[in-house]
Amino acid sequence: MVKAANSIADILVIDDDPIIRRILQRMLQSQGYRVAIAETAADGLEQALVITPPVILCDWRLPGSIDGLEICRRLKEHPDLSMSSFLLITAHAETASRVEALEAGADDLLMKPIDMAELKARVKSGMRLCQLTRDLKEQKQYLENELAEAASYVQSLLPRDTDQPPVKIQTRFLPSQQLGGDCFDFYWLDPDYLVIYLLDVSGHGLGAALLSTSVLNVLRSQSLPGTNFYRPDKVLESLNNMFQMTAQNEKYFTIWYGVYNRVNRQLMYASAGHPPAVLLSPPPPPNTTDVTANSNGGGAPMAETMRLRTPGMPIGMMPGTTYTWKRCSIPDNSYLYIFSDGVYEVPETSLAETGEILGLDSFIDHIVKCPRPGQLDQLISHATMPSIDVGQDLSDDLSLLEINFS
Repeated sequence: MVKAANSIADILVIDDDPIIRRILQRMLQSQGYRVAIAETAADGLEQALVITPPVILCDWRLPGSIDGLEICRRLKEHPDLSMSSFLLITAHAETASRVEALEAGADDLLMKPIDMAELKARVKSGMRLCQLTRDLKEQKQYLENELAEAASYVQSLLPRDTDQPPVKIQTRFLPSQQLGGDCFDFYWLDPDYLVIYLLDVSGHGLGAALLSTSVLNVLRSQSLPGTNFYRPDKVLESLNNMFQMTAQNEKYFTIWYGVYNRVNRQLMYASAGHPPAVLLSPPPPPNTTDVTANSNGGGAPMAETMRLRTPGMPIGMMPGTTYTWKRCSIPDNSYLYIFSDGVYEVPETSLAETGEILGLDSFIDHIVKCPRPGQLDQLISHATMPSIDVGQDLSDDLSLLEINFS
């Protein structure tokens, strides 16, 4: 067994024929390459893991139970060696053999007898391919780090939960595998009026995140000229005029915007293409005949459920769009849920077929059945754990707010 002189090499040659090994080593060294050689499959695998060479030349036929094709499969499955160019040396000229080699992960084939000019060209191409692949991996890692920082920045802008009367607000935000466009906020316009909103920008990536944070900053600073921020419809109209998709790289967003008056317990709201907010009011008096089965199989009064939504196109789609607003009374101990569509556009079960999602109606059923107060994690697990359990990342941001009007 011939070992490499050191653990640094540009090319690893795996061949059981000592003459072929010697010829390949001399020719490649004459081209300025550092060459390591191995005469068995086991030695080749061991050296490859130590050296991680840019190019591996391997004979298809090797003594023992491991041939060149199996070596190729194993090395291509290894994260540190998947980028190495694997050149398989073979006497098989049949198309089926070539297909088999390429399907195993071989980057190229060299036919016996080896033409030295062809060998030089293919090795040079393999070195270049490996370098490009490594550069791309480094660039991908750099971009992923940048996007992760951007995602952390977006999350840092989101408000913290509050348990201060007269309302208690809990939030959950689960980002997708890509930088998304969900954003939400709540704050007091004055001691009596509370603003609550949630928006969802179309698409993913840095553009969606930049637009969502821009909207958040505009609303938080109340920098929409001539806008009455106590009127949800006027806020949406001003946002539509400011953020037309023609000036936002063709991105639009949906939004639910509400203003709560704590004195008269009235909620004014308007929405633009966004899922409805869900208001759960205390159940009717015990003598009601409207009951639903509880988790113990008995009967319990059913909470009154209202879907709060107004008609309106998403923000940015059409200039000059007008929006409408509605008002509703908020009974004591009511709960308001505001969310993005990422909460219910998830597989209903781990075995769900492609395209089968939980859906809005099923998610609202989960809301009604979920214990309160403050069980957002349990509510989210009802909706999303089937997809998370099978190792899938969320395909869209998931945002959920629970407002307890105690």
